[in-house]
Amino acid sequence: MEIVRTKRELREKLRPERRKGKVIGFVPTMGYLHEGHLSLMRKAREDSDIVVVSIFVNPTQFGEGEDYETYPRDLERDAKLAQEAGADLIFFPDVKEMYGEGSITYVDMTGLTDTLCGASRPGHFRGVMTVVAKLFNIVDPNKAYFGQKDAQQVAVLKKMVEDLDFNVDIVEMPIVREKDGLAMSSRNTYLNGAQREAALAISRSLFEARSLIEAGERDASRVKERIVRKLSSSPMILIDYVELVDAGTLKSIQEVKGSVLIAVAVKIGDTRLIDNVKLEV
Repeated sequence: MEIVRTKRELREKLRPERRKGKVIGFVPTMGYLHEGHLSLMRKAREDSDIVVVSIFVNPTQFGEGEDYETYPRDLERDAKLAQEAGADLIFFPDVKEMYGEGSITYVDMTGLTDTLCGASRPGHFRGVMTVVAKLFNIVDPNKAYFGQKDAQQVAVLKKMVEDLDFNVDIVEMPIVREKDGLAMSSRNTYLNGAQREAALAISRSLFEARSLIEAGERDASRVKERIVRKLSSSPMILIDYVELVDAGTLKSIQEVKGSVLIAVAVKIGDTRLIDNVKLEV
């Protein structure tokens, strides 16, 4: 496995492989890898001849007062894990390499980015789409792999790929959870013991909601009320949003039917955590 730090070098390494018809699988990350990331890499390894992993903490998707400066970083650790998971190349640019001097061009979207995390993190998805569009142009992969935990991000990127005619398939992979149910996230490392225990209410509230629907509940407001009640039982949890939406359009629903996304975002101390479940009803 090699670590490549410049766009030019990465393109030079991939160009002859692409000419040979090799299938390139791509896993974009911000690093500090966990089992969720590694599951994407293993799937890419199954599907692809060459697996490229990017590690880049993207400043344009962080808002004022968010954790860009403190986001965990450990390239040596990440490189070892990525290699074990089957990566062939790690693309590890710095900010200057990624954006250059005086970069003023962005990718933006309306509708899908206005709800859920887009409502509480203005500009976040503009940053996500811009960096992913750049990465797609640099790597030119056949397939790119993303986790369901960032369900809104996946929906946004699928729409971006469709609208802007990127020649890449987006592969969405299931959420990977700790044994106690907490969705894996690099930000879980911010939590102290008591906060980590409180965070379990997130997945437990979602699982209760899923069970409620499976038992026949179709009133979205009642399902939402159950989640809010469970989360509010912990004084450490500050709810950002609890929403039941159509999984495709991300529009709020009143009746639970079709493809449904139940999405939650909370803050515990200074740490913002998201989680979700998807159902076909």
